[in-house]
Amino acid sequence: MTDDNKPKKQPSLGRCPFSTSRRQLLTGLGAAAGGSLAFMGATAAGAQETSGGSQATDAPVEGASNQQQVVPFHGEHQAGVTTPRPANGLVVSFDVVAMSHEDVEDMFRRLTDRIVFLTQGGEAGSADPKLPPPDSGILGPEIEPDALTVTVGLGDSFFENRPWLKDQKPKRLQRMVQFFNDALDAERCHGDMTLQFCANLSDTNIHALRDIMKNLSEYLVIRWMQGGDVPVIPPSPDGEVESARNFLGFRDGSANPDAHDEAVMDRVVWVSADSDEPDWATGGSYQAVRIIRNFVERWDRTPLQEQEAIFGRFRDTGAPLDQPDGTESDVPDYAADPDGAITPLDAHIRLANPRTPESEENLILRRPFNYSNGVAKSGQLDQGLLFIVYQADLEKGFITVQKRLDREPLEEYIKPIGGGYFFVLPGCRPGDYLGQSLLESVNS
Repeated sequence: MTDDNKPKKQPSLGRCPFSTSRRQLLTGLGAAAGGSLAFMGATAAGAQETSGGSQATDAPVEGASNQQQVVPFHGEHQAGVTTPRPANGLVVSFDVVAMSHEDVEDMFRRLTDRIVFLTQGGEAGSADPKLPPPDSGILGPEIEPDALTVTVGLGDSFFENRPWLKDQKPKRLQRMVQFFNDALDAERCHGDMTLQFCANLSDTNIHALRDIMKNLSEYLVIRWMQGGDVPVIPPSPDGEVESARNFLGFRDGSANPDAHDEAVMDRVVWVSADSDEPDWATGGSYQAVRIIRNFVERWDRTPLQEQEAIFGRFRDTGAPLDQPDGTESDVPDYAADPDGAITPLDAHIRLANPRTPESEENLILRRPFNYSNGVAKSGQLDQGLLFIVYQADLEKGFITVQKRLDREPLEEYIKPIGGGYFFVLPGCRPGDYLGQSLLESVNS
């Protein structure tokens, strides 16, 4: 470690229990099931209560959201992962200029302060009219929380470019490589840090981004960004909530793991205390982001029967092809169709999840948004999917699933053009800051 990178003592905000002894602490608390640390898990639980208990990929229901909705910030995990998805999302990747331990800590502290304020709401504040205003003003003088979540992840380069952090890099964090059907644009890939903004209104996300850029301009430089949304649907008479449709007209998220099931999320999404990851990473998650262009003009000229065979589901209902009277929640029976007479062997859902005992370890939690970027230079619509997925193990999760999907029939209609892999930091308790367990692991 050079002199510039030596840690310098900062005023203490109180020691986060999820730090150097994180693994032992969580193991001990497991038997206490809901003991004294009531904030643990509050992020996911609170978000579900706020949003009426919807799943991560359910379509937002008309009339069920309002600008006063608050998603709790503090907890064992960051919000915005298992939290029910609102109508609007925005992923922004940054190059981080902060290089020394002192500057990185200052960045994390200030970033946490801004996220807490933005997600919980409050007065924008006023200033001398002769000086720049403290807030952009696009939401008015009162900042409503609007179900905003801001989820912070770190890329491979964040660790590799800081020698004093290299040995703390999550074991499976890596630079995203090009798969068979990819046409990755270097200017829309990777980054030191990603911020995922999600809120009911797109202006809330833009306001939060501009606030963070203004207050951390000496540390963060935007590398790329992509916004998106999902359709808000009218409430169903029977109370059922459907998955949102993508721009190919099919439901996206039908077979997602149950975000309400904490045991499933602990297995599928969150890095556990008994994993081989660094101690500080417990409670975090791997995030894969993919900007996937859809060739919608070509798709719209494809017969419906062929579209459904490509996906393995009926377009209108989302039901698997072997259950024509079913719903999207029904599970296909591949054992009864070993030759693919009903659901083709190369159908998207069959390749992505063969539903074998072995494929159980490859489950992932999807949280995507549709995007529309206007018109491409070719004169075609530039539309597609801002694909966001979370898992406890990047290699067993997204990477394995994507390798199974290489050369699938759907590739004729889609083209991944950007994105990256990131590690979502564990959550923190009141008085602490995001990234504290990472930086304390360097000091220990």
